[in-house]
Amino acid sequence: MYDVIIIGAGVVGAHIARALSRYRLQVLLLDKAADVGEGTTKANTAIVHAGYDAKPGTNKARFNLAGNALFETVCGELDVEFDRCGTYVVGVGEEDRATLQSLYQRGKENGVPGLELISGEEMRRREPGLTEQTVGALFAPTGGIVDPFALCYAAAENAVENGVHLLLETEVHGFLRVNGDIAGVRTNRGPFRSRWVVIAAGLWADDLMRAAGLEGFTITPRKGEYFVLDREARAEVRNVLFPCPTPVSKGILVTPTIHGNVMLGPTAEDIGDKENLSTTAEGLNEVMTGALRLMPNLSPRWIIRSFTGLRAAGSTGDFVIEIPDQPKGLLVLAGIESPGLTASPALAEHVVSMLGEAGLPLDRRPDYNPIRRGIPRFSHLSREEQEALIAADERYGRVICRCETVTEGEIVAACHGPIPARTYDALKRRTRIGTGRCQGAFDTPLVLEIMAREYGISPLELTKRGGASFMLARPTKEVAG
Repeated sequence: MYDVIIIGAGVVGAHIARALSRYRLQVLLLDKAADVGEGTTKANTAIVHAGYDAKPGTNKARFNLAGNALFETVCGELDVEFDRCGTYVVGVGEEDRATLQSLYQRGKENGVPGLELISGEEMRRREPGLTEQTVGALFAPTGGIVDPFALCYAAAENAVENGVHLLLETEVHGFLRVNGDIAGVRTNRGPFRSRWVVIAAGLWADDLMRAAGLEGFTITPRKGEYFVLDREARAEVRNVLFPCPTPVSKGILVTPTIHGNVMLGPTAEDIGDKENLSTTAEGLNEVMTGALRLMPNLSPRWIIRSFTGLRAAGSTGDFVIEIPDQPKGLLVLAGIESPGLTASPALAEHVVSMLGEAGLPLDRRPDYNPIRRGIPRFSHLSREEQEALIAADERYGRVICRCETVTEGEIVAACHGPIPARTYDALKRRTRIGTGRCQGAFDTPLVLEIMAREYGISPLELTKRGGASFMLARPTKEVAG
């Protein structure tokens, strides 16, 4: 019997679990994927938004601003790298001047601090590679960049370390009922009873709402395609650059990443398939065309990877955060698209307050520890720190991924962490193996060898992302059987 079950271990669900772990509660965090953060969290633009874009008075505006203000504290506690580098919206052509002014006024109304309108000449001084058609820009100093997945699994790890029970590969098929009220969930692993169920399931939130008897809200998957550029491109791109937004999208960004790459995208295409993560020639051409409109000197030879993410665009156009009158025992978060990453720490605090006001006892645990320490990142250490680490564990002296300088020690640590990296993708997101110029061409055999050894299994059993996504070809007879 749990006090709270959270459906969805993305960045919002993970922060809710962590926030609830402060109290004497039995909390269960569920996700149908083989790792946390496998949905929208793993594939987005990685921007901590300042808050000038959301319509004043909306949940998006409120929780964007509140979440943004928490990032130094949260990332400091969780040992997650965060850069409050500021962001720019760039006007290209005279028609964009009015948009910049409108965003400035909206940001002021939302309470965003430090906003500044700057000239095209000043903007090109700050970003020399910008198009000569630049007429001005809006600078938001409170914007920043982060690794969304690192933030998610760090919050989830801290929650687990503080007593939250995490079950992956656990899909919710429906709800348990007592006198019509929600009393738990039915899953592929059997039933789990609870006093409260929190839906934080991203793209599938509307499906779960309907399963609970809540009608009228729908989610449309909004597909966004991206390019990742080699670190060589970082010399060309100094800042986070937005174009002027459209009614459905913030446009094709050109942005540095927290790891030193450059990312271009996303597109914004409403589709009907919540599983469609394919890239298309048309979409990727749109990405490059949009990026070149801002930065004409970007070179296609810098491209090392493309990917697609899906955003949960809700029918209300705003975050849904509510405890419905009926059925009782349910709290819903739905339509958590951009700026959901930025809002996630504040949304978690709000959910705890809502549950407390609804009668959930919130008795603080004296042994709660908000501090989580990640795996030592060998490439980030000084020579002296590297030598000390190797002296303590010689596996840190064996570099497995040459592009990102990831060592065997880091891989082994990730295999045995609070939330072990059981798949190749899980390990990749924790350690950065396979994310450099060679995209794993050199290190993958070595990585699979280490994973198989650490888990005591055959390399044939290792998967990319769980299920049947095996990394190695299996014997023909076994496949046929």
